[in-house]
Amino acid sequence: MAENFIPTGNETRAFSLGELAVYQDHSVVSREIVRKPAGTMTVFAFDEGEGLSEHTAPFDAAVYIIEGEAEITIDGKPHSVKSGEMIIMPAGKPHALKAITRYKMLLVMIR
Repeated sequence: MAENFIPTGNETRAFSLGELAVYQDHSVVSREIVRKPAGTMTVFAFDEGEGLSEHTAPFDAAVYIIEGEAEITIDGKPHSVKSGEMIIMPAGKPHALKAITRYKMLLVMIR
């Protein structure tokens, strides 16, 4: 996972979230951009039809869709989330993600 981590150290610079994870056919690609004791920030690129199966997390997680459209199911209820929209996945609630179209997202996990 170290090769997917982008160390920023004390560097301050602007960058495009969408350029940090590149689509790959039939794949889900991720790149962690912040790793701190308080939480993480990770950019994902999902090919159409790809997803993450239902699971739970011990922390709240925010998903911001950078481009495309995802179906995010939380506690059995599906939500269509599109480019420019955000949804919160509460700690302890089962959730799953599926690409309706190719999409990129920013995942922010807060501990």
